[in-house]
Amino acid sequence: MVVYGHLIDPGHDEQYYRDHIQVAAPYCSIVAGIPLMFLAGWWVGGWWEGGFAVKAGLTIWLAYALIDIAVLLAAGMTAKIAVLFAISFVTKLAAVYFGAMVAGRRA
Repeated sequence: MVVYGHLIDPGHDEQYYRDHIQVAAPYCSIVAGIPLMFLAGWWVGGWWEGGFAVKAGLTIWLAYALIDIAVLLAAGMTAKIAVLFAISFVTKLAAVYFGAMVAGRRA
């Protein structure tokens, strides 16, 4: 939001940016989450070889998913948000899996 408010669309009041982040946050989570989860899987998976690397990556994803689902349920989830977060969870799962696979082959 800082980048958006200062570089992309500056000059609006605070409520304008708060409204924008309510719309943009789920999409930002998907886009930014893919490389971050790949790197997390690669980092953790580098500690082990083969199947253990993938299991380590999947453990990271599971911890993330449980925390995120708890937050979503506490905040109140709509059908639209549920669909976006399902997409987010699947893309993050694929990213962490491939990151751990790459790291497992490298180790």
